[in-house]
Amino acid sequence: MSESFRQLLRALPDFPELLPDFDPDAAPADPAELFRLWLAEALAVGVPQPNACSLATADELGRPSSRMLILKDIDADGWHFATSRASRKGHELAANPHAALNFFWQQQGRQVRVTGGVVELSAEASAADWHARPGADGSDNPDWQLYALRPREIEFWQARHDRRHLRHRFGPESFS
Repeated sequence: MSESFRQLLRALPDFPELLPDFDPDAAPADPAELFRLWLAEALAVGVPQPNACSLATADELGRPSSRMLILKDIDADGWHFATSRASRKGHELAANPHAALNFFWQQQGRQVRVTGGVVELSAEASAADWHARPGADGSDNPDWQLYALRPREIEFWQARHDRRHLRHRFGPESFS
């Protein structure tokens, strides 16, 4: 049974026949601008919810966990996401304010990984985000918190059929 499952997994297709080109030398110098470009391209080809990403956090002992959420914005404060301070994510961020976001657009063979420190944004920004959610009923949620991940590293990854995948990395020097 185990060998047949392994064979099944190995036989699954990975990326579509046609993948977009990516020339790191021609990429924008600003990683947020490159992300917006890739997001627009994902939208143009019909990638569902290209703003969805995995958020990885760790507790005070370094034990990791991850879950999917929605990117809210990118600005000078960082890459925005929100959750309840009373949630597991909220507790982990309070104990260990570092995280990673990972976006994956299979249809284009692309990933974007963003790592860095996380800060809480203002109570006003958090309340505005809560009230802007689909289905908002006008009630307040004092536990709702808007966070910003301040990048330490961003990596853009483009799959290639020859397995010579392209990695375009922005390190700490890009964010000073």
